[in-house]
Amino acid sequence: MTIEKYRHPILFYGLSIVIPWVLWFIAAYISHIESSNHIYVIVESILGIIGLASPMIVAFILMFLDSDLRNDLFKRLFHFNAIKPFYIIVTCFLMVASILLAQAISLLFGYSPSQFFLAEKFSFSAGLFPAWFLLFIAPLLEELAWHSYGTDCLRKRFNLFTVSIIFAVFWAFWHLPLSFIKDYYQSNLVETGVIYSINFSLSLIPFVILMNWLYYKTGRNIIIAIVFHITAGFFNELFATHPMSKVIQTVLLLILSIVIVIKERDFFFKLEYQEK
Repeated sequence: MTIEKYRHPILFYGLSIVIPWVLWFIAAYISHIESSNHIYVIVESILGIIGLASPMIVAFILMFLDSDLRNDLFKRLFHFNAIKPFYIIVTCFLMVASILLAQAISLLFGYSPSQFFLAEKFSFSAGLFPAWFLLFIAPLLEELAWHSYGTDCLRKRFNLFTVSIIFAVFWAFWHLPLSFIKDYYQSNLVETGVIYSINFSLSLIPFVILMNWLYYKTGRNIIIAIVFHITAGFFNELFATHPMSKVIQTVLLLILSIVIVIKERDFFFKLEYQEK
């Protein structure tokens, strides 16, 4: 099986956290330098985007050394014939449905109906790069790493549930330096309140479970993972959502992921992966 060739999880995950952390902590230091010199913003932005892209670069280097992995990557990027429409619908609309439902539930606790209005501005910035650009480029670069090499090199060794938990924990730590870069999303969360920072980390658990479920149900299709990731960021920025509604959304997604894991126990807990 092709998945057996994804053999270097320690190398991949080691480089994928060390390189971004080094670049992002430098960017964090630069972001807090008070200066009218635009060179600081330029350097901070470049370091941020290189750090974001570095896991993808590591993954591509590991894959391009093997012709079977190159062919596997091409197949998973461009083959859509085997994907059932149900999974496409879930991929495109689950996240918007969950945030709208979470906002509706928040009304019962006294939060404002104005959450359903479109947001007047984004909740973060990223140096030279506009927020809308990051909402699309970040999922693209990340999933070309996590679901080109990262997930499969873990799946070779563990069942899908374990893979999802391991990766969710890794991903939470991977984002840590972003909490120190001025005006980044994670940094703004810290200023909003500790409960919302904790919620961001915890939300990764159901999110990863659901994304990996879609990924393997669609024959390891990378585009599915990219689109699902994009919808998560885009729809959570589209509305004037109160941060507490995002906490409610996490609970809703956690309930859904538990139901899916229970319903498809073999799919999540069977060690051997069956290629489609």
